[in-house]
This record gives sequence, C-alpha cells and structure tokens, in this order.
Amino acid sequence: MKGFTIFGLPKTKIQTSGLMKNLPVYLIAVTPFLICCIETSAQEETPVSDTLRKDALNLYMEVSDHVRREISYVNYVRDIKDADLYVISTSQPTGAGGREHTYFLTGQKRYSGMIDTLRFTVFPDDTQDVIRRKEIQTLQMGLMRYVAKTPLALYLSISFDQPVSQIITTDKWNNWVFRSSLNGFVNGQKTYNMSYLNGRFSANRITEKSKLETNLNYSRGEDNFIIDESTIKSVNHSRGFSGLYVHGINDHWSVGGSANMSSSSYRNQKVRFSVLSGIEYNIFPYSESTSRQFRMLYQIGPEYNNYVDTTIYGKTEETLALHSFSAAYQVVQKWGSVNISSTWRNYLHDFSKRNLSLSGFLSLRVFKGLSFNMGGGASLIHDQLSLIKGGATTEEILLRRKELETQYSYFTSIGLSYTFGSIYSNVVNPRFGSSSGGSTMVISF
Repeated sequence: MKGFTIFGLPKTKIQTSGLMKNLPVYLIAVTPFLICCIETSAQEETPVSDTLRKDALNLYMEVSDHVRREISYVNYVRDIKDADLYVISTSQPTGAGGREHTYFLTGQKRYSGMIDTLRFTVFPDDTQDVIRRKEIQTLQMGLMRYVAKTPLALYLSISFDQPVSQIITTDKWNNWVFRSSLNGFVNGQKTYNMSYLNGRFSANRITEKSKLETNLNYSRGEDNFIIDESTIKSVNHSRGFSGLYVHGINDHWSVGGSANMSSSSYRNQKVRFSVLSGIEYNIFPYSESTSRQFRMLYQIGPEYNNYVDTTIYGKTEETLALHSFSAAYQVVQKWGSVNISSTWRNYLHDFSKRNLSLSGFLSLRVFKGLSFNMGGGASLIHDQLSLIKGGATTEEILLRRKELETQYSYFTSIGLSYTFGSIYSNVVNPRFGSSSGGSTMVISF
C-alpha cells in the first residue's frame, strides 16, 4: 500500500505497516496546534455573565461590522420576527451631489406603537470616516428612547460638545453645485489596442420647491485590431447636452420642461434636439419619497433630427412631434422593497412609431433567513427612425458600432439567499479576513 502525507509534510510518509514507528514524529509536530485549539475552545466555552446582554434591545437592521462595534449595547438579530425594533434605511441624492440617508424606526412587542424617522446628509467631499461618524451618531440618537427602557440605560451617558452659533451664514453659491470629470484609459497587446476618453460637466441648483439641472458629456472610443499585418480600426463617439427645470406646485403636483441635444455615431445622429414640457403627479406626498412613491409624468414637444447617413425611410433630416407617459412605483417596507417603472412614447405623425418599456425589481423576505430577489425589464421597439439605409458592415455588427433593427430587448435576473443558525449577529471578528464557507447559501439563475 502506498504511503500518504499528513499536514503537508513532504518528506515524511507513514506506511500503514510502520504507523507506530512514525507516530511520535507527528505527535510532536501537531501537539502545539492541538493545545492552542483546546485552550481556545475552552476559553470560548467559559461562560461569561450575560445578565445585561440578554435584556438588551433586539434590533433588526442591515448594518456593517463598524456599526456592530460602535453600538454594542443592542442585540443584532437576523430575523425581523425576533426584533423589538426594526430599522429600514433608504437614501436619495441631494442637490449638492451627496446623499440624504433616512432611517425609519418601528417598535414591536413591548415597543409597539413607537415610530421614529431620522435623517442625515452626506456631502460629496465627506470622507469615509466622516460618513461613518454621521451614521453612528444618527443611529445612537434614534435608539436612545428604546434603549432607555432596558437595564443597559443605567450605563449610557448623553453629551453635547458643540456650542450653538447665534449667527446663520449665507450660502455664497446660492445652492448652485458644479461638478466636472475627465476619464480615460488605454489597453493593448500585440494584436489589439484600444483607447477611451470620457468627460462630463454639470451645474445643478436644487431647492425644496424647484430643481434645475444641466449636463454636458463627451465620449470617444477607438479599437484597433491587427490581423495578418493589416489594421481594422473602429471609432465610436457621442456628445450631448441636457437641461431640466422642475417647479413644485404643492406636495403632489409638479410642472417642468427639458431640453436635450446630442449626436451619436452609433445611432446615425449628427444632431438630435428636443424640447419637452410636462406635468407630474405623485399619489403620495413628495415628503415621503424615501419610503414610497407613485409618480405619473406626461411630456410633449418637438424633436429635430439631422442624420449622418440617409435613413431607411429616405430621410437626411426631419422635425417631428412626440409625447410620452411614464409611471414609477417604489415602496420600501419591512418585508422588502419594490421598484417598478414603465414608459410609453410615440411620434404624433405616425402612432405606429412607438416604444413601450417596463422594468422592475423585487426584494422579498419570504420567511426567517430566506430572501427572494428578482428583476428584469423589456421593451417593444418600433421607433428606430435613424437606422442607416445601407445597413452595417460585418465589423460594425461584431463591434456593436451601429444600431441594428430590432423589435424588442430584454434583461432578467433572479436569485435566492438563505441564512440559518443563531438569531444573534453581535460579534465582529476580522481575523484572517472572511472564509468562503459559512452558513449562507446563495442560489442564482
């Protein structure tokens, strides 16, 4: 019988016939490791008083390890049914280019009927440390009136370390925020190289009652393929400008208009310019937008097209009128979240030139530990007015450099995740990173 190695020792082999002869060698090699494991196990099994821990607030919330470390006076449970308090967090962009984070706190069991909402704002130049401190501070303030009803309240203290200024400073920028970016990269090897350049600039002014957004963008991509000492070059570029102004009439109605100008070699558009005016109604108040929305928007206006090459309809330029209707529904609750949106658009000169799109995403907590996620979208496309009359070359088709005729497009995703074990998840241990194993099973299709 062939020998085999133990603990990865390459030079020492155990023959089944000489097991007793070599056994002392391996006992000496593994004894320190076994002693360490036994001592560690004994230490972990040594009971530690949990009088305070067992009476702590049971909190259900998706949080980071940093939050678990900083807010250690609650029990983090894995299922919402085990919680005394559950917290739903959402966020939305702000006019300054940051994000406003909102925490919805809802009490259960002995805290039933206790509901709170807290917010904090992250600015574009905030570091990760600043963001984490804002998160911790906001959560701690929200948890205080719940923790106050537990024995751990005796060991908490509240302090205020920042004097309140008597002077309110004026914003010298009057809520205007400007952003610019320029990105590029080059990649290549012996038979292929590519380059890409992208630039953006935006100027936005967002207040509670109005929103003004302007954006400029430019992109250029080039691919070079070297085949049998000859080079095939493919270039694609686009540029555009967009502007949007919206005025809030009240907590449900808004009116506004948008202007868009663009050019795209992919879509055979030398110049495309449109001006649309619209009106929107939100069934829920805009003040509740982070937790639920149901918006319906109607827009109408002219569109001018100047094409690079003659289209399949024999046009080199044309002016058309179009309108569109879109609806968007979003809700975030303790059972999960739903996002659904749909848009109908058609040209008024010919109602057969239309486009209908629908997309949605569902995240559902089925039962303890099991979550179901599904998303997808589809479009019925009958408004490709800019298609080139002569079609596209083989290279353009393979490199996706020209828009091709189609009647539909779609995408989809679906998945399950299941977690089981202890209802608590308080402990944070970053040693050796995270292993690939564990008690979480993920199934994706």
